Amino acid sequence: MHPSFQFNQYLLKRQVFALTGKLRFYNPQGQLMLYSEQKMFKLREDIRLYADEQKTQEVLAVKARQIIDFSAAYDVIDMTTNQKVGALRRKGLKSILRDEWEVLDASDRAIGLCFEDNMAMAMLRRLVLGTLLPQSYDMTLGETRVADMKQRFNLFAYEMDVDFSMDAGQKLDHRLGIAAAVLLAIVEGKQS
Repeated sequence: MHPSFQFNQYLLKRQVFALTGKLRFYNPQGQLMLYSEQKMFKLREDIRLYADEQKTQEVLAVKARQIIDFSAAYDVIDMTTNQKVGALRRKGLKSILRDEWEVLDASDRAIGLCFEDNMAMAMLRRLVLGTLLPQSYDMTLGETRVADMKQRFNLFAYEMDVDFSMDAGQKLDHRLGIAAAVLLAIVEGKQS
């Protein structure tokens, strides 16, 4: 596994004023660990993460299986080994009220969930406050919480803290957690 995925905490920043979606993941020391720049006019999401902004080493891909799908599934592929790590599948109807994603293993078996932490807050975000109320997500494997993803309140930038530190048994592959954060910032971010 690439060293970019060894940290328990990251800060994800999405560049606001750019023609294409640009994401940067920083480690706790503030060093850039991962960079992504979406391609324009793609019918099917195909998000690539690199170890640097020059895009010299591709380390992870998050690819939609279909062009348009209310319950879209995204394969997560380690590009250093060209192996599927797992997948994330949006729970279409449930995500109308509260964002919810299934976490799948490499064989597409459901192993966990990534969901907005609070139904009442999710409804307030959708109906009243919109982007003024930052989103917060929990990720679980079985009944065990393995990650938190919390958007910071900021009117001028999109920032999210990604925290795997509660996963003492290291059950979650950080590549799946990073892919979930990317999808939350890009796919769910389009709602706002």
